[in-house]
Amino acid sequence: MAPLDSLGRPLKALRISVTDRCNFRCTYCMPSEVFGPDYAFLPREAILSFEEITRLVRIFVGLGVTKVRLTGGEPLLRRELPNLVQMLAAVPGIEDLALTTNGVLLSGLAPALFTAGLKRLTVSLDTLRPERLRALSDTDLPLATILEGLEVARAAGFGPLKLNCVLQRGVNDDEILDLAAFARECGHTLRFIEFMDVGTTNGWQLDSVVRTTEVHRILHAQWPLELITADERGVARRWRYVDGGGEVGLIASVTAPFCADCDRARLSADGHLFTCLFAGEGLDLKAFLRAGHRDADLAALLASHWTRRADRYSELRSADTIGLPRVEMSRIGG
Repeated sequence: MAPLDSLGRPLKALRISVTDRCNFRCTYCMPSEVFGPDYAFLPREAILSFEEITRLVRIFVGLGVTKVRLTGGEPLLRRELPNLVQMLAAVPGIEDLALTTNGVLLSGLAPALFTAGLKRLTVSLDTLRPERLRALSDTDLPLATILEGLEVARAAGFGPLKLNCVLQRGVNDDEILDLAAFARECGHTLRFIEFMDVGTTNGWQLDSVVRTTEVHRILHAQWPLELITADERGVARRWRYVDGGGEVGLIASVTAPFCADCDRARLSADGHLFTCLFAGEGLDLKAFLRAGHRDADLAALLASHWTRRADRYSELRSADTIGLPRVEMSRIGG
């Protein structure tokens, strides 16, 4: 029987970080003043192998997981990633195999990923202005490369693509209509996400959050919207454009948290299991894995750990909790 945590939540989704490295230095995730040239990333031997990841996924599926998403860092930096996708796609019981990327390397890898069995792609896109992308990502990687990647991915068979935009007050909130228009014209599904206090290095302040109610008001005034439904387990509220221009998702992770429906676990590149995006510590599965334990032992460990889970940081967010240690988003992929 699939385990339930202390609040009655099942384990259904697993996010796997395949690398802690990234080719961006976005201020809300990996600010360059922290993740600079001298930052010590994980050595190769510290990262889970494809075989270890696949073994753990099989065990997680046995505990009820049906959705797997590959993240990073930037997952496309992991060498031979299509091989891992092929291995995971062959695991019985996985109903949804997806990947989140910044899109810079997508044009060279999208066809191979699709052929390997990847079902869905999500691309982070916070701006359509080249100079703003350079400022937000703190790199010289061109916006045109990302946009080309979107087209290559669609031609490879992915579609509709999901685009994730993290809005920040005074940073990119003036592009709400531009981003929505782009997604409508290209047939992508755009999701606006409230800026979250993930980790401890992104300088988060509540005043920087653009509420999804404000985003809805702006969009609805331009293109009338009607509610479709909430996503499974309540992550996003999905809205349909009345004129047939597709749909948009609004994720109110700060102002309307969905902890009560959270069924996600996160696995870091070095094999630590985190049961909340805002957790301070993770369970070291790699050490247990490499000590030679049987699958049944690992399954029992995971089930026991999940049943003790009581995380609901977003519902309890306060001045007291904001200052507590939390894992950085670059380790567990958001």
